[in-house]
Amino acid sequence: MVEVTVTPQASLSDRPVQIRVRGLSPSQLVTLRAWLKDEHGERFQSCAFFRADASGEVDPGNHAALGGSYSGVWPMGLFWFLQPDTLFRRLVKRDVAGSPFRVRLEVFNGIQLGTDPQEQPLASCEAERWFVGPGVQREPIREGRVRGALFLPP
Repeated sequence: MVEVTVTPQASLSDRPVQIRVRGLSPSQLVTLRAWLKDEHGERFQSCAFFRADASGEVDPGNHAALGGSYSGVWPMGLFWFLQPDTLFRRLVKRDVAGSPFRVRLEVFNGIQLGTDPQEQPLASCEAERWFVGPGVQREPIREGRVRGALFLPP
């Protein structure tokens, strides 16, 4: 049975996570896709093609992507190379303290080039990417023409 995991499942957005796919056939070609919807409902996604190792595993931190949104060894590539489905959209998080980005990770057999794959994923999981840690307080700043936010640790 194919399984994709992200460790830790919930993390701060600037912290690395480890993505692993297990249960594949040796040398199986797969597409790993990441996608999320922002606060306006816009979809952002990335994908990378991998060949499983001799034990039937894919680890983007150790295995090179053969193509897709990027190529080579990029442990966080699926997160860093997220692109909008609609041109000229930017991935911006407005509510940094209230909710995370929920990134869906999916594994497909073979190479999936379309933005909406025709077949069901072999496996999927979800990662939460938070922008503010627990207990951090946000204080708005308004001084003259300066606008911003001060984040105070617990």
